[in-house]
Amino acid sequence: MDGTLDHVMMRVEDLEESLAWYKSHLGYEEIGRWEAETFTNVHLAPSGVHEDGATLELTYNHDGRSYTMGDAWGHIAVRVEDVEEAYYELMDEGVEDYRRPEDNPGYAFVKDPDGHEIEIVERDHGARWSIDHTMLRVEDANDAIGWYTRALEYDLTHRSEHDSFALYFLKPADAPEAAMSVELTYNYDGRSYEMGDAWGHLAARIEEGTLKDAWETLMTREAEDYRDPESCDYNYAFTKDADGHEIEIVER
Repeated sequence: MDGTLDHVMMRVEDLEESLAWYKSHLGYEEIGRWEAETFTNVHLAPSGVHEDGATLELTYNHDGRSYTMGDAWGHIAVRVEDVEEAYYELMDEGVEDYRRPEDNPGYAFVKDPDGHEIEIVERDHGARWSIDHTMLRVEDANDAIGWYTRALEYDLTHRSEHDSFALYFLKPADAPEAAMSVELTYNYDGRSYEMGDAWGHLAARIEEGTLKDAWETLMTREAEDYRDPESCDYNYAFTKDADGHEIEIVER
């Protein structure tokens, strides 16, 4: 199984407003769209994104529903050369002042129109504004790390342990540097999290023609049988990680 992270999906309440925000502030370009009867999916990425870089999928449901953010999902992080310069560039463009770089040396945060948090991080690789990682909160670090290493064959590439929390970064061993990682955040106080529905899923890519075999492997590894390939017309499938975050398996 390749398992390189293909995209992260967010749900939005006003598609045109969200598209305008990502295009005008992060320079994202529309690289794919699927218009269905009840929803629209749009994939976005910045110019020059690596061929194995992740895209952002915005999902708009046509029934006008609202969403709850929850706290089981944290943020996406985007890459820049200089955090302070990038942050105040966004401030000059009218983006909400959320968490300044002066208060968080080495990073900063803004929010998109729906309230999804976006971390700005300094990196010396990857296209400007490309997605560096997606952060998920987990209730048991051992279970969460074990799931990603066993089910998806991910490697633990970096860990950062602090007084009250720990961060663990994982992705496939052979994934390029510019590929997206998953960041697992574990708080030591034993709290629980609400999933909400403003965030949708992470998607891990596999080679074309291997969906059935990949799914059988996941079932052997005791991953959750959430939406099997047959129920998705063999276009993709869904499982869930140890904390219930949805993981799409998609051929590329």
